[in-house]
Amino acid sequence: MTMAGKKRVALVTGAGKRRVGNVIAQALADRGFSVAINYRQSAGEAGETVDELKRRGVEAEAFQADVAIEADVRRLFREVMHRFGRIDILVTAAAIWEPKPLEQVTAADLLRHFEINVLGTFLCCQQAGLIMVGQPEGGVIVTIGDWAVERPYPGYAAYFPSKGAILTMTRSLAVEFAQRNPAIRVNCVLPGPVMLPPELSPEERREAIDGTLLRREGRPEHVAQAVLFFVENDFVTGVCLPVDGGRTIAGS
Repeated sequence: MTMAGKKRVALVTGAGKRRVGNVIAQALADRGFSVAINYRQSAGEAGETVDELKRRGVEAEAFQADVAIEADVRRLFREVMHRFGRIDILVTAAAIWEPKPLEQVTAADLLRHFEINVLGTFLCCQQAGLIMVGQPEGGVIVTIGDWAVERPYPGYAAYFPSKGAILTMTRSLAVEFAQRNPAIRVNCVLPGPVMLPPELSPEERREAIDGTLLRREGRPEHVAQAVLFFVENDFVTGVCLPVDGGRTIAGS
């Protein structure tokens, strides 16, 4: 996919592991984007993904950075710009979700979740958006939240406050960047049960599925489809879209 002869470029954070971010990166590659894959520790998996994409004729490269460290984020965007020359899409899929009983949650647990999920998302959006301000075509930022900030469940008291901040951040940045370049759009996907953790018991897995209106587990591809919608519909900004099989409103 080109724009005035220039190849469009997508950067996806947290896309090294074979999880949702990786599937999003693959979907953007299928749409013709060059792909920059960010990873923190999963160098091997990120390299395998880049090799696969290159075999398909996709221009791709992996970039290491810890999004919770400002110097790393600045270096990441310098390296991506040096390699590709522009950033048209940013998807912030880097995140942690660590269960712990409320009685055991420490200040360090809360700070860790905020550093990666909130600060990391903000720093990447800030750097990408400021690059997009200088591009006449602007760009698209898609953050990743969580459907359950509407109805949190127990055991994740450090995680949910951090993910809840993503919705407000998305709306705030949509306003901020549109003032600087109205061709910049910022939206958020709120995934539901699309890739349940393998450590869940069969009972927990069934409970999560039964909590949806559609009575089935989603797939990471459903999240990727929502990202593509935000990329391609140029009259949508500041929107937080649940992709949860109706679980937000199911009431169970």
